[in-house]
Amino acid sequence: MAAERENIQPGTEEDPVPTLYDYWSSSSGYRVRIALALKGIAYRRVVIRRLDGNQEPGYFTVNPQGFVPTLAWDGTRLVQSMAIIEYLDERWPDPPLLPAKPEERARVRALAAMVVSDIQPLNNQRVQDALLAGFGLDEAGLRRWYAKWIAEGFTAIERFLRDGVGTGKFCHGDVPTLADVCLVPQVFNARRWSCDLEPYPLIRRIDVACRELGTFRAAAPEHQSDCPD
Repeated sequence: MAAERENIQPGTEEDPVPTLYDYWSSSSGYRVRIALALKGIAYRRVVIRRLDGNQEPGYFTVNPQGFVPTLAWDGTRLVQSMAIIEYLDERWPDPPLLPAKPEERARVRALAAMVVSDIQPLNNQRVQDALLAGFGLDEAGLRRWYAKWIAEGFTAIERFLRDGVGTGKFCHGDVPTLADVCLVPQVFNARRWSCDLEPYPLIRRIDVACRELGTFRAAAPEHQSDCPD
């Protein structure tokens, strides 16, 4: 189940409380938890412990890929974190996760894509499993692989934040946007893998600003029921 938070939008018989299929350390699930918290939406949480598509057969009736997250709501099952977050932002536009001006929306989307399209796909669990099982990497080699793509991706994001107009307290301006929703989980994973974050002062500052917010704290992996001690 979700952590308690203020400004909850309760469910009704026509629009029941949603169910989030999730895992504590999934960055994709973490994104959706942040978005739900920012929107003030209560949800039930179902823990899916396998992230490589090899869950028990029953989960494939929920999500054909077998991945997390899945958001089940009012007879609809939504998959893929970015599609879920866009759905939430369209259905509950306040507070918005994208700025009003088209050029600013494009900037925020670009920052989000640097994480979800460029960094995460190279470092997700099924890629790690394949590298270990089928491509001859050992644990040390896998750590070098992970750190390489974090370094390339974060170097580009840091440059983008430094050189672009629009960076404020957060990735864009002084309220969290989709870019922050995507960045913070990736920073969490980089720390889990002991990646060097010293070269990225803007990323570190923005991460701190986000994690000081109650909404981001409620969504954090360490506050989920399945997080190991």
